[in-house]
Amino acid sequence: MSGTSVDGVDAVLADCSSAPPKSLAHAYRAFSGELRVTLIQLCSPGPDEIERSGVAARELTQVYAAAIDDVLQAAGVARSAVRAIGAHGQTVRHRPHLGFSVQLNAPALLAELAGIDVVADFRSRDVAAGGQGAPLASRFHIAAFGGPLPRAVVNIGGISNLTGLPRAGAAAPVIGFDTGPGNLLLDHWMQEHFAMPFDRGGAMAASVEPDLQLLDALLEEPFFEEPPPKSSGRELFSPAWLERKMGNRKLKPATVLATLTRLTAVVIGRAVNRWFSQAADIVVCGGGARNATLLRMLETACAPRPVLASSALGVEPDQVEALAFAWLAHAHIAGQPGNVPSVTGAQGGRILGALYPT
Repeated sequence: MSGTSVDGVDAVLADCSSAPPKSLAHAYRAFSGELRVTLIQLCSPGPDEIERSGVAARELTQVYAAAIDDVLQAAGVARSAVRAIGAHGQTVRHRPHLGFSVQLNAPALLAELAGIDVVADFRSRDVAAGGQGAPLASRFHIAAFGGPLPRAVVNIGGISNLTGLPRAGAAAPVIGFDTGPGNLLLDHWMQEHFAMPFDRGGAMAASVEPDLQLLDALLEEPFFEEPPPKSSGRELFSPAWLERKMGNRKLKPATVLATLTRLTAVVIGRAVNRWFSQAADIVVCGGGARNATLLRMLETACAPRPVLASSALGVEPDQVEALAFAWLAHAHIAGQPGNVPSVTGAQGGRILGALYPT
């Protein structure tokens, strides 16, 4: 999995033979600075996009292949023991309202390099059925985190998304949608103003108070009030969006960072309260689960519900998304639907992805 944070690739070796699915090993490969810049640039219109996309897809796939080698070595497992690879690709343009979502990938090349069948292109089948093509981890969240009480699962990657899981056996539908920015703008601000890749532990954001006037301006974004199903990405929550919202305000960089951190927490809290108020607790995964300041703000926004990291339920936060797409590859091989129509808005359950056999 390589997500909207565009920092690198997480790979897991997944055992889907029993419930819940388990991660047996994990590896991470960071993107080179050049590849990261190229992938971010390709999220916006620019010159020579077709050739640049083709070259970037090959480079990205080589990182995928290296991450697969790393995780197999860490687990001590032969590649012949692996049924398939679930390779999501890197989203560079998400336009479900226009009927498409583009993930850079070269799955045929990955099958050659890894010597393992590859399942890729997970979003397009849901989009073709009238869905958003996102978020797609919700069916995995049911398998991994469902229980006797209703629960909200919040993934804080570059973009944050919410899955509302009714208690096991309940007739109520699962809901899910993107809530807004997660780490995307936080990481951008740290890189631009502090020459650091991210705010480790949220220490910088904790050093000052947020600016409430800026927070109010950010919260005026209409996307936050749109009803689900809905999804978003860098197309909306870009540095240009932040500049427009800031206007002529002159604030210390740390203050802006603290305000962006509060924004992420507040929009998640509002989404839970408005669309899944029955949640008994909040399970957090993704890179945002490592940000202690963000989690404290989220506890306030979601009070009185407890907020816990997914590690408390057996899956490390930075492995959840990769495990989800391994599980979706498993669902494809088994001929089972991978989407949740009540989440994406698709006309029905669909088998997601396309198989690239070795």
